[in-house]
Amino acid sequence: MEEYKESFKEFLKDSRIKKSSQFFKIKLFMEKAKNSLLIAKHLKDIRLKEPKKLFWDYWAITVSYYSMLYSAKAAILSKGYEARDHDAAQIALGYLLVPDEMEKQDLELLNQAYKIFEDEYVKYFEDAKKESRIARYSAIKTYTQRRLEEIFNNATKFIAKISMMLEA
Repeated sequence: MEEYKESFKEFLKDSRIKKSSQFFKIKLFMEKAKNSLLIAKHLKDIRLKEPKKLFWDYWAITVSYYSMLYSAKAAILSKGYEARDHDAAQIALGYLLVPDEMEKQDLELLNQAYKIFEDEYVKYFEDAKKESRIARYSAIKTYTQRRLEEIFNNATKFIAKISMMLEA
């Protein structure tokens, strides 16, 4: 948490994260996230031979990550901030959404555990961000079906969690 806090302050100072009251964008980002996830599912499940399946997998991973990025932007905006880049989004997620132990206890006491955004979700985001970067910029990397499913499933859980938090 301390790491997120320090980086968040630094990113605010550098304008990589900024205050925002454009809450109308929350719905738009969530719509973009959910539809991107549907596109990722289609890419993941495609069975065409041309182009090679491997290249469809690259894009399934990339689109899965971007679906997470869009929902992260919506969640960050719900807290009154906008992140200008991918790293800033990750820091803002960790700082603004992951509650400390006292906040977790309060939410559990109030029967609002569904509002708890665990650090695990930030790790899903970080992992997908890394794999998306590799898929986009490496000359070649093969993905097992299991790894592709893992990234897609984590994106699905990530978006579902943010959707639940924003609807509350």
